[in-house]
Amino acid sequence: MKENIIVDKTYSFAVRIVKLYKYLCSEHHEYNLSTQILNSGTSIGANTEEGNSAQTKKDFISKLSISLKEAKETRYWLRLLHDTEYINHKMFESLFHDCEEIIMILNKIIITSRKNLEEENKLRKDKGKKSSEDNK
Repeated sequence: MKENIIVDKTYSFAVRIVKLYKYLCSEHHEYNLSTQILNSGTSIGANTEEGNSAQTKKDFISKLSISLKEAKETRYWLRLLHDTEYINHKMFESLFHDCEEIIMILNKIIITSRKNLEEENKLRKDKGKKSSEDNK
C-alpha cells in the first residue's frame, strides 16, 4: 500500500487523542472537555481518510476542508486543557506541535488542490471554446 503522509499523521494523532481522552477521564474525571477533544481530534483523520477515497476533486477538497476545521477546533481544546491545567506543558507542546503540523499540511493540500481544480476547469472551458469554434 502506498504511503500517505497526511493519512498516517492524522491516524497517529487520533491514537494520541484517544489516549488523552482516557487520561482525562481516569486521572481528572473530566468528561465534557475530553469528549469535545475526542470528537474533533479523531474526526480529523476520519475525514482525511474519507477524502482520500473521494469520487471527485471537489469532494476531496470538501472532506479535507472539514479535516482542517476539525484540526483547528482540536487546537482550541488543547489550548483550553493546557490553560486550565488539565494537561501539563510537555504534553501540550507535543500534541499542539503535531496538530499545528497537520493544519499546515492540510492547508497546503487544499490550496494546491483548489489551484489544480481551477486550472483543470479553465483548460476544459478553453477546450470547449476551441471545439465550438472548430465546428463553425
